[in-house]
Amino acid sequence: MTTRVLLLGGTAEARELAAALVGRPDTVVVSSLAGRVANPRLPVGEVRIGGFGGVDGLTQWLVEHQVDVLIDATHPYAERIRSSAVRAAEATGVPHLRLERPGWTSGPGDRWHRVPHLAAAADLVPRLGGRAFVTTGRQGLDAFLPLRDTWLLVRVVDEPQTPLPANVSVIRDRGPYQLAAETALMTAHRIDVLVTKDSGGTYTMAKLAAARDLGLPVVMVDRPAAVAVPVQASEIGAAVAWLETVLSRR
Repeated sequence: MTTRVLLLGGTAEARELAAALVGRPDTVVVSSLAGRVANPRLPVGEVRIGGFGGVDGLTQWLVEHQVDVLIDATHPYAERIRSSAVRAAEATGVPHLRLERPGWTSGPGDRWHRVPHLAAAADLVPRLGGRAFVTTGRQGLDAFLPLRDTWLLVRVVDEPQTPLPANVSVIRDRGPYQLAAETALMTAHRIDVLVTKDSGGTYTMAKLAAARDLGLPVVMVDRPAAVAVPVQASEIGAAVAWLETVLSRR
């Protein structure tokens, strides 16, 4: 019996999990990407791009495509799809796993200031420095645009779609990043405060080490409140083991 798996992705973990599952004779895996990045890194195997239209749309998709297993490996800050996945799985009775990498933890020498959301981060930045390196993504950029007296170096994957004030400089890049390059970037632009989300993982954590080495404060935007999920995993191996258990019961 073949098991159809819908893998909500867009993260490095999702791509790694897809690679571990695609090619198995007992599973068909479809990776779904939100489509918010113009040229996303694609996982191996079948891929669909675009939203579902909320809970009802995802529920309908699960039914129409006869999905047997739902794995949500989206970004820790993808609140809407995470909530939709929980409710759609409940509505259809489809086994559901949330795969989410652990957040970052501060260590000796770190000067982190944790805040609950982007608005709080924007409020704090001027009190910590006059030249900020903002790495919270294109979609959250509006929170920082009122800071006309603070120079902002903004790193994004895709170019912002709205006009930006003169105090904002944009660089387009995507991880993984290396410590030496991150240190050189912050030094060259005379950065005195780093702004980031608690994304976790290794792809972008070099900026934290660079800030530590340079003695810079870091404004760390906490993850949104977690949605209750019956089964969660923080590692690829645990997700595969869970799927093996589901397969054994079918």
